[in-house]
Amino acid sequence: MDNDRVIVRKAVLSDCKYAASITAEMEASAKARGTGISKRSVTAIMKKIREGKAVIALTVNKIWVGFSYIESWSNGEFVSNSGMIVNPLFRGQGIASRIKKRIFQLSREKYPTAKLFSITSGLAIMRMNSKLGFLPVTFNEITRDPEFWKGCRSCVNFNILQKKGCRHCLCTAMLYTPPAVQKEEKEALLLASVY
Repeated sequence: MDNDRVIVRKAVLSDCKYAASITAEMEASAKARGTGISKRSVTAIMKKIREGKAVIALTVNKIWVGFSYIESWSNGEFVSNSGMIVNPLFRGQGIASRIKKRIFQLSREKYPTAKLFSITSGLAIMRMNSKLGFLPVTFNEITRDPEFWKGCRSCVNFNILQKKGCRHCLCTAMLYTPPAVQKEEKEALLLASVY
């Protein structure tokens, strides 16, 4: 398949027709890899598309290639990039990297002062995150919003997360802090050390 013939863009209402294929592939992919991934419903994927919080990749002939979405937590203080999936026919062509870059852009456009985070057990996602400026952090540094952690219930590793009080799991937490927020945090630390 030709990567140049794949368009990565913000999802629009007419893309809701791909939601069932997206959720089916998310589940099948997680089972095949034996990794933890939170299950998403068709309704949830369609909601993200309707809210303008999703990125989709399609061929010029409208074949579904890949998808990802964003979710905000803790009153917009944190945003997660979630649900990254690429159609198996198109894997190994850099499509996931293109989707990740676009979902990152969309997150920054919609939530310019939010800290972006990702929890993943996938090395490829960790590498993509690193290229965008994400750093590995402890779970204490990402959202404590209980609603976020409820999303992990369908993951095969949820019992580990629950036993550890949502502080440790098999996933790696990664965080991107916008430069303006980094500056504010440094200034606050300096002021705190003075007093």
